[in-house]
Amino acid sequence: MRIETTILIIAFVVTVILGFIIIPILRKFKVGQIERDDGPQSHLKKQGTPTMGGIIMIITMILLVIGVYVFLSIKENNDIANKLVPMLILTLGFGVIGFIDDFKKLVLKNTEGLKPSYKMLGLLIISVIYVIYLIYGLHLGTETYIPFLKQYITMPLILYIPFAIFVILATTNAINLTDGIDGLSSSVSVIIVTCLTLIGIAFKVQEVSIFGSIVIGAILGFLMFNLHPAKVFMGDTGSLLLGGVISALALYLKMPLLLIVIAFIPVIETISVIIQVLYFKKTGKRFFKMAPLHHHFELSGWKENKVVIVFSLITLVLCIIGLNIV
Repeated sequence: MRIETTILIIAFVVTVILGFIIIPILRKFKVGQIERDDGPQSHLKKQGTPTMGGIIMIITMILLVIGVYVFLSIKENNDIANKLVPMLILTLGFGVIGFIDDFKKLVLKNTEGLKPSYKMLGLLIISVIYVIYLIYGLHLGTETYIPFLKQYITMPLILYIPFAIFVILATTNAINLTDGIDGLSSSVSVIIVTCLTLIGIAFKVQEVSIFGSIVIGAILGFLMFNLHPAKVFMGDTGSLLLGGVISALALYLKMPLLLIVIAFIPVIETISVIIQVLYFKKTGKRFFKMAPLHHHFELSGWKENKVVIVFSLITLVLCIIGLNIV
């Protein structure tokens, strides 16, 4: 476990250093947050805060995976080294799609950004490639762990492939919706990734524990700048990246259904948006004061820090439960 701890610390330090370098660059080029007029009034003062900060985590992940790859190759542990690359490619692929969306909105001043259909197509293509790699490249099979029952079921291939793709797309979208308050998505995500990493350590899946440790260090380093009041936001670059990480690790461990428990906050954030849309279409009224759910609590009088703390504590408790049902 010593290598995971070392990697986590190095990733944290690298991310903090990159933060001090990249944030001023984003500020110089005026890559700033655009706040909605109909959102919480307290958010208007965030207008212009540097965003697209997810690029900091992307660079850290690339540097650390390369470094670990070289280290493991020297140690003649090529099998683990080679398995890190596909997880990096999936998460970077999602991060790049988010980056393109952010770049069009914030740098090119195209308010529409990347067209939703193009964005979904890109995410779909990357998801399909990753799922096919897991099945045919790593021969992991279609076994899926059922929480609480503590047993695996083997899904028919024709059902597993669309199911796995749905897990990736749904998780990515859920983490994206959770990003809306200083430090919320980062805090929730780092707890979920830590849970999955600990499962990787317990099951001796070293590629998961190593990659997870890199991501944990990167998120914690990013949180140094993202906690309230945030000096930088991750943008779609970061939220899509983290959604990719979480889904990649869960599928690799054959535990995508565990996300229903440990990623309950992103799940309920997504459900709140669905309820809001359906209810408004049917009645012309809002079910929540504002969706996603964290904005509802904000408009109900909660401070940003309270929302982050409560949602993070709920995630922590659910992750502890998750560790006890695997």
